[in-house]
Amino acid sequence: MVTVATTTMKAPVVPINPPEPGVGGYQPLNPRSEILPAGWNGFNSRPLPSAILVEHDATFTMRDGKKLYADIYRPPNSGNAQVPALLCWSPFGKKFNGLDSLRLMTPWNLGIPNGTLSGLEKFEAPDPADWVPAGYAIVNIDSRGSGDSEGTMVIMGSQEAEDGYDTIEALAKLPWCNGSVGLVGNSHLAIVQWFIAALRPPSLKAIAPWEGCGDLFREQFARGGIYAGDLFDKLIVKYMLRGHHGMESFREMFRQHPLANAWWNDKRPDMKKINVPTYITGTWTNTMHGMGAIRGWLEVDTPDKWLRWHPWQEWYDLWGNPQANAELFQFFGRYLKGEDNGWEKTPKVRMAVLKFGATDPIENLVVNDFPLPQTEYRDLHLQADGLLASAAPKEASFVSYNSESDDSLAFRHTFPQKTRIMGMPKAVLHMSCADHNDMDVYVLIEKLDRAGKPMLNLNIPWKGIPVKSFAEFTPQQSTEVVLYKGPVGILRASHRAVDTERSIHPNWPFHPHEVEEKVAPGTVVRLEIGIWAMGVEYEEGESLQVRVSGRNLAVNNFGTPEHTDNKGIHKVHVGGEHASYVVLPFVPI
Repeated sequence: MVTVATTTMKAPVVPINPPEPGVGGYQPLNPRSEILPAGWNGFNSRPLPSAILVEHDATFTMRDGKKLYADIYRPPNSGNAQVPALLCWSPFGKKFNGLDSLRLMTPWNLGIPNGTLSGLEKFEAPDPADWVPAGYAIVNIDSRGSGDSEGTMVIMGSQEAEDGYDTIEALAKLPWCNGSVGLVGNSHLAIVQWFIAALRPPSLKAIAPWEGCGDLFREQFARGGIYAGDLFDKLIVKYMLRGHHGMESFREMFRQHPLANAWWNDKRPDMKKINVPTYITGTWTNTMHGMGAIRGWLEVDTPDKWLRWHPWQEWYDLWGNPQANAELFQFFGRYLKGEDNGWEKTPKVRMAVLKFGATDPIENLVVNDFPLPQTEYRDLHLQADGLLASAAPKEASFVSYNSESDDSLAFRHTFPQKTRIMGMPKAVLHMSCADHNDMDVYVLIEKLDRAGKPMLNLNIPWKGIPVKSFAEFTPQQSTEVVLYKGPVGILRASHRAVDTERSIHPNWPFHPHEVEEKVAPGTVVRLEIGIWAMGVEYEEGESLQVRVSGRNLAVNNFGTPEHTDNKGIHKVHVGGEHASYVVLPFVPI
């Protein structure tokens, strides 16, 4: 194993598989240009509505001399009529497309109809078949260390931000470009926008971070202070990331440095430095990106920002939601082309409400801000009998669970009338463990039907898939991509310190994770656990249930037993001076 300098630390570098012709669409380095004619249908999916000029393996040289390679899709006449550029930035392979990703990673292609995509779209990026005929260039780049791009692969942080800055400024100077560049895309392609835009490249005119995590330590790889990179390590690194020079390893860095150091903190962008028009999307059901989108809305420093919170899985919204595509055209038309198209009349904040079960969600709910100013935050106290109540028990007592199993405690509140919970919940738990000096604690909020049975939410429209009930799902189809159980909060007790000045909201405490404070066995400690934001409507007789456990009972990627530091029995104290409670955001209907 070798090391590479990043910020003030040396990051561990591990080998990754080299690119192979035909795998993930990869083609060996071969700079060339070709025109795909109108009607071209090389992937037997969607014919091109007009001709597209493709520049394969266009070279961009970074400030340290490393060369990155991109495929550029643009109108054949753009040398005469200049067009804006949309830069799609990620390490997944510039020719790994949406058709293959949907087929390999989702059931029923998420209900997206056949023929929707052309196959020219990069994974998690817009389709050139939509954008080039409308007078844009789509630039699909292999970021540093991916494909044939030079250098060691880095994921987010200062290096990717500087590379993005250099590429944007180089793009703006190309003869076919009108000097305006936008950043667009989902997941990695969204997260990196926070980093690049914070450097304020002069030619960057607008960004559209669709589902973008805002802190790789606290929201993805070590949420709550517990390593949670299994999905990334076992799926993305093993099967999706290809390059010649290795990559910085999150797993190895956490093994060596399980506290937030300079390298980890470089993976948290300063969103307050972003000052270009910004169109943010988010969804309740995404387990990695939601809180980044919320912080972006709260911190991006421009009046020209919009938040659309939708009820769908992110790839469905990107490729299968006609409203999303139309709005993206309008947004970039306004800020990359200067069109007077009325975009500014778009409501600044729109939310979604999940109903679970077979009931369709509410979309495009216009509100005046997020969190909603009219939110009423209510404390519901955990009771020894398994209920939630407005009053704390007067007598001290506790309930317990086995932290080394799927055992859990459940606390229920049944709604006497239709109720809407929307915003950021939080758990404040007083806990102890006589058997160990630390505790990994997971809090799940479930919705129960009138019979007390946990409900599920479908993250894509029912009308687009061949099954009509959850009972018809096979185990292979019952994935977290399409099913949602409810929001989760995670915290390792020794990481319980809170920096209130850096917290974006009282219910989303910022844990520095820079000091470990072990818990003397048997000592009661107060844990403030932010729970992922939620927006759920409950009918009369339905219930909200809080489950406390030593494992994540909702999401396989966060809290696998091999990474938890639990031993023995966890006690949750529920009365007297150690009353425990959840804070829930009630909003009017």
